[in-house]
This record gives sequence, C-alpha cells and structure tokens, in this order.
Amino acid sequence: MAEPTSTPRITAQYLDSFAGQNVMVVGKIVQLRGDSAIMDSAGNITLNLNRESHLVNGSMAEVIGKVNPDHSIKVLTSKDLGPNVDFQLYQNVVDTTHQNKSLFICGSN
Repeated sequence: MAEPTSTPRITAQYLDSFAGQNVMVVGKIVQLRGDSAIMDSAGNITLNLNRESHLVNGSMAEVIGKVNPDHSIKVLTSKDLGPNVDFQLYQNVVDTTHQNKSLFICGSN
C-alpha cells in the first residue's frame, strides 16, 4: 500500500521546512522573467515555470510545485486566480494548518 501524500499549503516563511516536497502556495505575481516568476506570498518566492504556466503580472495565482534546495519552486501546475483574492484569509488557513499539523498534513507528528 502506498504512503499517503499531502500537498500542504504554505507561504514563503515555510519554504525551508518543505525542501524536496510538493506544496501549494497562493500569492501575487510581482515579476515575470521568461521561464521564471517572482510571487509574493508573505515574502518573495522564485517560481521556475513550465510551458503550461500562464501567469499574469499583478494577478493572484495558485501554484502546486516542488520546493528546490534553493527554496525556489519548480511549478507542476498553476492557476491564475485574478486580482480579487483575500490573501489574509489564505494566510489564516496556512497558519491554522501549520499550528494543527496532525489534522491537516499527512505524515506529521
């Protein structure tokens, strides 16, 4: 039987805890540079985009990807969420899940 997997929601402050793991992050795209982007998710995160990434500068986005050793994220999937996202609500969800890991993150103690 396979181990259960999870894709925890994070912000920039949690990157170092998830190196080598898949995560979900929401934030504002503040810069696009060819095959990379900078996302502000309570701190800047460098995104290494794939061909299917169609992010919009100044817009909110949801990204699922793998955290690299340098704390950048290799994007696996992305979704443009538009400009009207309540980031404080997302931040509250992230904080709650990390304060109660045993309820939300598979394999945590």
